[in-house]
Amino acid sequence: MTDILDDLAWRGLIAQSTDLDALRASMAKGPITVYSGFDPTAPSLHVGHFVPLLTLRRFQLAGHRPIGLVGGATGLIGDPSGRNTERALNSSDIVAEWVERLRGQVGRFLDFDARPNAALMVSNLDWTGELTAIDFLRDIGKHFPVNRMLAREAVSARLSGEGLSYTEFSYQILQSYDYLELFRRYGCTLQIGGSDQWGNITAGADLVRRIEGAHVHALTLPLITKADGTKFGKTAGGALWLDPEMTSPYAFYQYFLNSDDRDVIHYLKVFTFKSREEIEELEKAVAERPFARQAQRALAEDLTELLHGKRELDAVVAASKALFGQGALEELPAATLGAALAEVPKAKVESLGAAFVDLLSDSGLVESKSAARRAVKEGGAYLNNVKITDESYVPTSDDLLAGRYMVLRRGKKSIGGVEVG
Repeated sequence: MTDILDDLAWRGLIAQSTDLDALRASMAKGPITVYSGFDPTAPSLHVGHFVPLLTLRRFQLAGHRPIGLVGGATGLIGDPSGRNTERALNSSDIVAEWVERLRGQVGRFLDFDARPNAALMVSNLDWTGELTAIDFLRDIGKHFPVNRMLAREAVSARLSGEGLSYTEFSYQILQSYDYLELFRRYGCTLQIGGSDQWGNITAGADLVRRIEGAHVHALTLPLITKADGTKFGKTAGGALWLDPEMTSPYAFYQYFLNSDDRDVIHYLKVFTFKSREEIEELEKAVAERPFARQAQRALAEDLTELLHGKRELDAVVAASKALFGQGALEELPAATLGAALAEVPKAKVESLGAAFVDLLSDSGLVESKSAARRAVKEGGAYLNNVKITDESYVPTSDDLLAGRYMVLRRGKKSIGGVEVG
């Protein structure tokens, strides 16, 4: 039962902890209950939430009981951590809708039928909604020294800038109360979360100690960064979401397929369940054959299947190959093809009639019409993986894929598209 801590340490997944030796000793006595919380600040979780989600799963696979908490109450308030300005408060109806969406996403990573450590899913509105303001202030608020709350980095930074409302100032108390309730109801003795949540998590552990006299634990996970200095999980279109309607499975797959060699082994440790031996083999492949991108493919395939399932993985792999001439474009589902072309330079036209060279230029795949004509003349221009040698060629309806798309290619690696209608 204690091997999980050694595995987390090897994967670089321990940022801070209250007392690892005490936690290890507690786990040596038998399974524990561990939770992590997810606030509905958007209609979907994003890829950064993968770290605590998969860590909950690791604990369950190691024999412990995980609790996924969705913040039906805290989502109405807003966490000031990592923000320079006050959050805009969403309506209770919107938050309730997002809670249900997040429940589904969190639930994909936990096993609710495992015995004897079946996962639990809860909303903190279940207990916070029953509190009166007087009970909250008398029974909970009295245990929070204001000077200690003011010393929190998230609070002090806001107070020296635009200020902080009492609403967001109270967030730490609400999150701490979650830990107390989960300890009382389910015997939960470990909370995990991102390293930016250290103050909130340790405040919860302290509240349990003050009221129940029990020693519980806190463990935070590092925030993921990229070697090139850009923010992890950000794309040209915004955040990398777990909802396939907000980030397509194809875009999700391509994001990890394009991982930097300097990042990919770290990502394999953090985001996959591959063994140390498997990851070390992939690390060797990166060093010896970086051009093969074996580690990146393993990462992208594992994560896409984990989140979206085997069918979607097969579809995006087929699309990825077909775009570069290694498969039949005609066999791709319209949704997958559209998602793939959303990630490349694309021209949108109302109807057919433009010459192929004009479409090459308009898509942005080449810098000008003269460059498009040159590409055709040199034999490096393709329409739906068919080489075009006639500079005057005008695509017809027979060239449309799924009735509306065309795939353009320049050389072996530069892909573009056309959408008609």
